[in-house]
Amino acid sequence: MDIKAKINELVEKIKGDKNLLASFKAEPIKTIEKLIGIDLPDDKIEQLVEGVKAKIAIDDIGDKLGKLGGLFGKK
Repeated sequence: MDIKAKINELVEKIKGDKNLLASFKAEPIKTIEKLIGIDLPDDKIEQLVEGVKAKIAIDDIGDKLGKLGGLFGKK
């Protein structure tokens, strides 16, 4: 399994569904297990959870910084 590709896939699914995002924030491990449909060892699930959390945080920061550019006349 390509972890980076799987993280990107999961992030897109989670960010695209408000209910799924709320579920991920409340129970990230259960949400990831449900989405991938594979029973992985805890250390592998933790890697995916941490990767998804990090990617969502980076995307959110990028979105917020992009909006700040509009305050200074940049788009």
